Amino acid sequence: REFKGLYHVLGGALNPMNGVGPDQLRIKGLLSRLQDASVEEIIIATDPNVEGEATATYLIRTLQPLGINVSRLASGLPVGGDLEFADEMTLGRAFEGRRRIDSGRVD
Repeated sequence: REFKGLYHVLGGALNPMNGVGPDQLRIKGLLSRLQDASVEEIIIATDPNVEGEATATYLIRTLQPLGINVSRLASGLPVGGDLEFADEMTLGRAFEGRRRIDSGRVD
């Protein structure tokens, strides 16, 4: 209920080892939907694993030349999680997605 836009499901993630390339995903359909000039932003939401990272990187490189704002969902530490169990990538993402706190307000 936080997002009031449209979704596009790719149907998987890039995984060359298993024969999943861009043509096996619904990337062409996404590019077709972007022909409508009303699209202002694409928010990439892929799994935080090797395949998800590869897919996000591919999408970013494909979409940025189109002049559409491209962003990615934040990821990091879950509520109730313990720092001692966080892996390096999760901690790195938590640092990247940090927000400044001013006068008790989070930006």
